[in-house]
Amino acid sequence: MYALGRIGDIVCVEAGDGAEAIKKFQGGRFDIVLTDINMPVLDGLKLTAHLRGDPANEKLPIVIITTEAAEEDRERAMKIGASAYLIKPVKAQEVLDTVKKLLSLPD
Repeated sequence: MYALGRIGDIVCVEAGDGAEAIKKFQGGRFDIVLTDINMPVLDGLKLTAHLRGDPANEKLPIVIITTEAAEEDRERAMKIGASAYLIKPVKAQEVLDTVKKLLSLPD
């Protein structure tokens, strides 16, 4: 999250798991979601599927950042509706570049 602060006027909201993220979504509007696959209570794939189930989130960029490096994990995430899939360890610049691209922000 510290790296995202370098983008400028960006406000980051953290959630401890997918269920908490869904609760936070009910109270606000978000421009992008960064999630891990492996989270307690509700994992990142289920969170992604839940968000994509709401037409209001159809174009919401969702970035999965995970240790799951198998191609079938990436394919499953993209099929569910992820916009990008980054494999840990990931460099801050790669996250920044992905976020800027998905939000159409200048470099």
